[in-house]
Amino acid sequence: MRAPPLIFYLKVANLSQNKGYFITFEGIEGCGKTTQVALAGKYLGACGIPHLLTAEPGGTVLGEQIRRLILHETKVRMAPESELLLFSAARAQHVEEIIRPSLESGSWVLCDRFSDATIAYQGYGRGLDLDLICRLNRFSSRALVPDLTILFDTPVQTGLQRARSKTANLTGCLQGDRIEGEDLHFHQRVRDGYLRLAEQEPARLRIVDGTKDIEAIHSEVCTCLDALR
Repeated sequence: MRAPPLIFYLKVANLSQNKGYFITFEGIEGCGKTTQVALAGKYLGACGIPHLLTAEPGGTVLGEQIRRLILHETKVRMAPESELLLFSAARAQHVEEIIRPSLESGSWVLCDRFSDATIAYQGYGRGLDLDLICRLNRFSSRALVPDLTILFDTPVQTGLQRARSKTANLTGCLQGDRIEGEDLHFHQRVRDGYLRLAEQEPARLRIVDGTKDIEAIHSEVCTCLDALR
């Protein structure tokens, strides 16, 4: 499988220096990123920095409906290509309605998953064409690229155990949602894909050990955020 073209990562639609920063949080299921997004938001608030917390798929009315369809309608068979296009549709709405207006107003945007997730999950995980995915990402995001991406790297079995346990407590479903229910080989391909992306763009993607305790990870995240200020 070919690596995605580096031209995808060029900030063609770069925002001016007076705009807010766009920071994304990535990693496999159960890596702890959602907890860290919330903690990072509290940290920015304590620093007096205007910010917005959001997530993909979701963030908008349309995005939330797509999220439910992709993740929770497990009785509906979904082709990988359909999954890819639904994620792209949710992202297009998210960028247009939420992310770009927030950045242009001067707010920092902290997003739980973005375009790297599509490369890792639908590209490396599902085996769909990486060049096509990069073109779709560029189109749906209007060429928006994060200023910083924090990748929480966690062994697959550790992450899945965490994720499925959380989902079981919330919904009673032992196998988790549609993505969590995939086998270990799928999730290992996703993790490998994320690490490949980090190798290609070390200046943007910062790897954090997701097996450390929450406060230690939060401290590393704060260091990453401080470097932008």
